[in-house]
Amino acid sequence: MRERYDEIRQRGAEVVAVGTGDARYAAAFVDDEDVPFPVLVDDGGDAAQVASLRRARPWSLFDPRSFGGARRAHRAGYRIHRSGKRVTQLGATFVVGPGDTVRYEHLDAHTADHAPLDKVLAALPG
Repeated sequence: MRERYDEIRQRGAEVVAVGTGDARYAAAFVDDEDVPFPVLVDDGGDAAQVASLRRARPWSLFDPRSFGGARRAHRAGYRIHRSGKRVTQLGATFVVGPGDTVRYEHLDAHTADHAPLDKVLAALPG
């Protein structure tokens, strides 16, 4: 989303990332990865619980899809940083609003699963 952030903003939307690390970790992540959007901390897991996010089983971290995703991310220049307390917490992508309307939802099925950016952009207004 970082690569398409300007386009997302031009369409009247904002990207907000919610991470599992502490505030110091989040600040380092934003700096190291040049993240242009807000990053919030959910170290206690409250937001993940409210959003009904799944957790990976510890052995699933060895799933070939996870390794393939990690390899692709590394080749693209992304680096894994120190993890938060909930290393098995899977992510999600939501497009919300205006108001409390959920326009798009993608709950990650495994650690390398992420919302297709085309679908996220298609859910945006304008």
